Amino acid sequence: MKQLFLIVVCTLGLGHCVMGQSPVFAHPGLLHSAADLQRMKAAVAARRSPIYEGYKVFENSPFSKWAYQPKGPLAMVGRNPTVGQTDYDSDANAAYQNAVMWAMTGDQRYAQTAIRIVDAWSNTLQSITGKDAILMAGLGPFKMVNAAEILRYTNAGWSTAAVTRTEQHFLKVIYPVLAEFAPFANGNWDDAALKTVMAIGIFCNDREIFEKAVRYYVDGWGNGSLTHYIINDYGQVQETGRDQAHTQLGIGMLAECCEMAWHQGLDLYGYADNRLLKGFEYTAKYNLGDNDIAYTPMLDRTGKYAHSKPSELARGNLRAVYEQVYNHYVHRRGLAAPFTQAAADKLRPEGPGLPGADHPGYGTLFFSIDPVQVGNSGDVNATAIPAGLVLAAVPSASRLTWVGLHGVASYVIKRATQRKGPYVTIGTSENTTFYDSTAKKGTIYYYTVSGVQTAPSLPVAMAAGGLPLQWQNTGGTAQYDGSTFKVEAGGTFTDTAAAGFNYTYRPLAKRDELVMQVLPQPSSQFTTVGIMIRADTSFAAFMLYPGKTKEIEAPGWKLQLFQRLPVPVTGQQLLQAPAVTYGRLTGTYWIKVTRAGTTIRGFGSYDGITWNQIASLQWPAGKPSQIGVAAASNIDNTTTVRFRLP
Repeated sequence: MKQLFLIVVCTLGLGHCVMGQSPVFAHPGLLHSAADLQRMKAAVAARRSPIYEGYKVFENSPFSKWAYQPKGPLAMVGRNPTVGQTDYDSDANAAYQNAVMWAMTGDQRYAQTAIRIVDAWSNTLQSITGKDAILMAGLGPFKMVNAAEILRYTNAGWSTAAVTRTEQHFLKVIYPVLAEFAPFANGNWDDAALKTVMAIGIFCNDREIFEKAVRYYVDGWGNGSLTHYIINDYGQVQETGRDQAHTQLGIGMLAECCEMAWHQGLDLYGYADNRLLKGFEYTAKYNLGDNDIAYTPMLDRTGKYAHSKPSELARGNLRAVYEQVYNHYVHRRGLAAPFTQAAADKLRPEGPGLPGADHPGYGTLFFSIDPVQVGNSGDVNATAIPAGLVLAAVPSASRLTWVGLHGVASYVIKRATQRKGPYVTIGTSENTTFYDSTAKKGTIYYYTVSGVQTAPSLPVAMAAGGLPLQWQNTGGTAQYDGSTFKVEAGGTFTDTAAAGFNYTYRPLAKRDELVMQVLPQPSSQFTTVGIMIRADTSFAAFMLYPGKTKEIEAPGWKLQLFQRLPVPVTGQQLLQAPAVTYGRLTGTYWIKVTRAGTTIRGFGSYDGITWNQIASLQWPAGKPSQIGVAAASNIDNTTTVRFRLP
């Protein structure tokens, strides 16, 4: 449900404004708004410190020269093995920095250089390959999208046809690599995907993609979502025990998401009681040499990375990520950030975001705000709508939370029983949480949130109580949104069916069939998930199982029968591409279990159409039984599994 708004887009190159329609986004609206670019331009012209000093560092970069000679384009780039990574990242840096130079100087030569680079790659690049393809697609392309956003909305002379080709390039070549994020890895992978998905959503005016990114930021199941990456109120980061380079990379990319969201009217910076600031303060304090930090030994969401103390690796090597966060929390919001401020002071003027295209860098130029001029810093967005809606079943209610709009103090909550409505107002809230205690258990409801004078958010849905009627859950949590089940499971699963795994089930009929589509990717690389039939202590389960290999990063995934029955039955199928690549469940996989009288059969499929029988067995007639989805993390943490029952 897309709303169209009439907005004003200021074209800095010619110094006038044009009118146009936009589907709820402000443009330019990635790292830099129109007001931001104008603020930088005015400060440089007036040689105002510290922005002018930041500009001189930026101007002297070889990537900021209109005479830059492109390294590409290439039809394929990749990472691990490396194919053209340095060439792409260099060109992405140059496209972005030339676009910024154009916006600040009005010199058409910068615009022409940036356009030439963006057009060349969008016309040529066809595939992104390698075990680390997500990092390849999430880092350099973020700068390419930012370059395109500036060029498109500053009257740079970029043709409509070229803009359309670039949109399709981002949607068809870059986005598919990032669409499921990276829950199998350390959190900085997730965050590289997250920021570029968000940027593509804004540039392509695709509210669904943008919303997907915001919801993953606040409620994602991988290491990179906000509260999984900054794991507690002390500010400890998931990668603090790994090394300080990746820790700063990850929190820096979360901050970039916040700045884009801010330009769309959303206070993502303030989410979870300013959790991002806590992560920056903790990290800056440690990297400035202070050992007085609390640390909780932790196992990450994948089950692969356990750390018992903060890492000394790369400690003290401050990355160019602090000016942005310091200026937001201190100058925009008036909060204290002493360690972030000290790190920013030490780096000022910030230089490039090394290595490669990891960060935008140059924060002194890009983000320095005079507290007296905060009102002119691009904070106002009349097209903003709430985002990041999350539903959870709590005792006697459905709890709805969302990312609020900065400057909005009251929200209206509406509900419907169909996605398209009609929506009826069920309450208001003075904060970003609402409890609905009037929903009928088992009924699927759709919710929207709006500011008092804003359009409604995209809807979010859940069955009241969490699950449809006849379905139950033990050993964890489970909820259904009308399309997808999402379960949070701990425990273990072996052929003894040890207690503790998650089971979401309904009664088993004499003639029955259950088909599940396992969606990519579970957060634990040790997850077991599949269809189980159970009665008392007897069970038969057709489960996706990560068999052990010599490489912890690449388990041998298989569909395997587990059972506790009088007569042993065996059967398994090794999974291959497209369901599994590099040992990761990167594609969907289907499991089907049927019952006809006393015969149980289990099947696997790569497409839900062509089925391969794994095994069959006999099940006692007349015995009350259940059928459902079993899941276990098999680690000392929980796992998130998503699936559909077509």
